[in-house]
Amino acid sequence: MPVGFIGLGVMGTPMASHLARTGSQVLGWSRSGRNDAEAVAAGVEVADGVEDVFAACGTIILMLANDAAIDSVLARDSPEFAARAAGRLLINMGTSSASYSQALAQQVRAAGGRYVEAPVSGSRVQAEAAQLVILLAGEDEDVAQASALVAPLGRQCVPCGNVPAALRMKLAVNLYLITLVTGLAEAVHFAEAHGIPLGRFAQVLDAGPMASDVSRIKLDKMVRGDYAVQASITDVLKNSQLVAAAAHDAGITAPLIEASDALFARAQRLGLGGLDMAAVLQALRRPPAA
Repeated sequence: MPVGFIGLGVMGTPMASHLARTGSQVLGWSRSGRNDAEAVAAGVEVADGVEDVFAACGTIILMLANDAAIDSVLARDSPEFAARAAGRLLINMGTSSASYSQALAQQVRAAGGRYVEAPVSGSRVQAEAAQLVILLAGEDEDVAQASALVAPLGRQCVPCGNVPAALRMKLAVNLYLITLVTGLAEAVHFAEAHGIPLGRFAQVLDAGPMASDVSRIKLDKMVRGDYAVQASITDVLKNSQLVAAAAHDAGITAPLIEASDALFARAQRLGLGGLDMAAVLQALRRPPAA
């Protein structure tokens, strides 16, 4: 029986491709079909319709952009939902709020299905290199099955407990990532304003104790003005909003993510949503209108 993979987007295409290359029979589908040729070249069979994936597969991975896309694929507000959930293991690898995932898990189980949330830490670079960190939550047996399946996609699988513990972990990680890149963009902008050659600035930062894979990749993109998407501003804004909302719900102050969220929201309004998150630098370069 093939493994279903729904969502062949920026992240989903390399992920499904790795599964196919490492021996899984993968039946994929996406709403846009933009990356079908790339997936097929890697050994993924592309279904004509989403209903074909549910008809053929007992385990289905979802790597979708948002809650609405998940609800649509699962036909969540219709009688068809029960048929799509019953008897299947659904592995949700996208990022949503903890409350959304928890409610979905309860609904899937009530319909006779099984549910694991498995958000990932990493962008397209890590997805292409099979170096994602995969966070998993659900029933122990389901997590073990999901972990064995998705292990070829990453450097490490980390069980986090019951749903929604993996998504809470992902949001904590994303708080650090988003504020890190925001600070990096501000440092680049500061260096520019003071006439510091960006190549030399990058040399110093990359050689120092604060350097990381993320800082090296994003700083290089900022210096070269290469904003080809790895993690889009639209997606990062969604994540920053989720983090800020979760902080508010927990009753904690989170001034850094709130400032980052405001900057990414401004970048979105400037029409930069389809670019990589490194392009948040452009929002700093364009001062707000008086």
